[in-house]
Amino acid sequence: MTRIDQLFAAKRAANQKALILFLTAGYPDLPTSIELAIAAAESGADIIEFGVPFSDPIADGPTIQRSSMIALERGADLMKILQGVGEFRQRSTAPLVLMGAFNPIFHRGAENTVAACAQAGADGFILPDVPPEESSELEAICASNEMNLIHLIAPTSPLDRRRLICQRSQGFVYYMSLKGTTGARASLPADVARQLDEIRSLTNKPVAVGFGISTPEHVRTFAPHADAVVVGSAFINLVTAHENQPDLLNAARDYVKSLAEALK
Repeated sequence: MTRIDQLFAAKRAANQKALILFLTAGYPDLPTSIELAIAAAESGADIIEFGVPFSDPIADGPTIQRSSMIALERGADLMKILQGVGEFRQRSTAPLVLMGAFNPIFHRGAENTVAACAQAGADGFILPDVPPEESSELEAICASNEMNLIHLIAPTSPLDRRRLICQRSQGFVYYMSLKGTTGARASLPADVARQLDEIRSLTNKPVAVGFGISTPEHVRTFAPHADAVVVGSAFINLVTAHENQPDLLNAARDYVKSLAEALK
């Protein structure tokens, strides 16, 4: 079992839900992003989702696009990020997932890159541009390195495709609550809970919901219908608001604690 599998097994045994926190690796700079990830894990984030910046955003809204471009301008790349993942793993046992484009993995060779990610301490991938129909080879490489390849379901995905994604996804199934790109929202579509209930009827695998979730109230609303909630853009906004300020890590901890408390 991967760390992700072990986490969800423990959560289900305790009748608890998981908090997944997204942050952009290298934003506002790589050392600070590692400290933010560690602070989040210490404050109640069960899984860290580390966004790997790429020049051509996939599913990212303006907040994450901006953070990714700044990270790239400040020198972030996959190999440097993996050094940061190694530092994170020395200080935290929380599962860590890499999210981004397949291109950096393909460019360096999937077998070697996945092995390097696993050696650094990563536990899985979310690659929005890798469809389940074309993922068999990568899934096998991930499995041989005890990593999960996690697939996404969109609100527009038809039933037969949802079944396929549930079948192929490893670790958990990720439901995108919005049509379009990521980004914090004041409100979310009215049918998110129904959609989650439908997906959970198709699989025994954990189901996470993300895209647009930004407040403790959102977490309280959707946690009963999912196994995990994902918060990302709102956290990036907080980092931007407190960048270069001495209270950055404390502000991050307080925000993550408020989300984790809403899961109880």
